[in-house]
Amino acid sequence: MSSDVRTAWLAGAFFLFALAGCAGGDSGAEAGEGADTAATGMAAGEPADETAGGEIAAGALLNPNLAPQDELAAVPGLTPGAVSAIMEGRPFMDMLALDRAIAGEADEAGREAIYAHLWVPLDLNTASAEEIQLIPGVGERMTHEFEEYRPYDGMARFRREIGKYVDEAEVERLASYVFVPIDLNTATDEEILAIPGVGQRMLHEFKEYRPYTSMEQFRREIGKYVDEAEVARLERYVTIAGS
Repeated sequence: MSSDVRTAWLAGAFFLFALAGCAGGDSGAEAGEGADTAATGMAAGEPADETAGGEIAAGALLNPNLAPQDELAAVPGLTPGAVSAIMEGRPFMDMLALDRAIAGEADEAGREAIYAHLWVPLDLNTASAEEIQLIPGVGERMTHEFEEYRPYDGMARFRREIGKYVDEAEVERLASYVFVPIDLNTATDEEILAIPGVGQRMLHEFKEYRPYTSMEQFRREIGKYVDEAEVARLERYVTIAGS
């Protein structure tokens, strides 16, 4: 083989070797990156704490009983005085209590704008007309429709009945403001986790003491883990069928 041919052959072999090495290095990097992403995804899928889980189950509306102070301060129209009033007054058991707490900091129109972002969910079966009309955009006519179909046995019925009057997007907006209490003894994991502030740890405690025979039992058992005010807040979202 001539020296020129040998030189060309060696150059080509070196080029192919280098190309293969680069390809192998890229594949390794991609595999490592995928593993890191998967691990991160697993960690991100776990609730950081009870509040985080509840905020995700509550939707786009911020819950004033659970939101940290910096998130409250970011709500449009919520003054520092209103933020302080919320922090000092919570937990709020209904929207009327929240409305009274911030009334001195915002007029009626200002509070309506705030309630597009901040809300204590209403029990569809017990909320007063005054509370229902605090929902932005809800007047006397829609309040009547809310009340007409009581008692609600679940959110599916609310969506079906209110869907007779407004479109699907508006039904979903209204649904984010309300809830129907769930049966402590038969509720699914998904239903329990939808309670604002409930994560995996509290889900376990809710289920551990089944069957519940009275709300007093619920208060006693859950009171082992949270204070009396938090028990009262959680109690709004549950019931015991037949009791």
